[in-house]
Amino acid sequence: MFEKFCPRAIAHTLAEIDPQVLMERGIRGVILDLDNTLVEWNTTLYGKGVRSWLESAQRAGLELCILSNSTAKRVSRVTTELKIPGLGRAVKPWGRSFRKAMEVLDTKPQQTAVIGDQLFTDVYGGNRLGVYTILLIPLSDKELVTTRCVRKLERWLLSYFRSRGMLKGVV
Repeated sequence: MFEKFCPRAIAHTLAEIDPQVLMERGIRGVILDLDNTLVEWNTTLYGKGVRSWLESAQRAGLELCILSNSTAKRVSRVTTELKIPGLGRAVKPWGRSFRKAMEVLDTKPQQTAVIGDQLFTDVYGGNRLGVYTILLIPLSDKELVTTRCVRKLERWLLSYFRSRGMLKGVV
């Protein structure tokens, strides 16, 4: 019933995700959320190890694209600095934005992973299109009030998935 909200894998940090393992799974492109995945919400403070992970992912041969519900201007500031493409105002979980990101990556759903911190935007949106979804624990507890409210439901769903053995550890 709730399977579309269940990530294929879960990680505490981006550094736990091995880009080489993604490549071995047939993943060629990674769609990355911005806020509380790469940077703390409403800041440009990168999470620990973000830059080195991005570099290692690119060295492994992965194409990267940031997909965010944030403004295009905010996304552009980060993507320019990181030198990777990005799309803002994505309206996730709508499939259109994920398909656009896959166009940028030049990948098909079975060759794509989504890494993000929210079940109802990143995971649900990716699962609906059949991409490999990885839930990342948020970098910070600072976020929109509405997101904090949704986190309560997310915690309940994660507990539900754990109790049924549906959650897998790191990729």
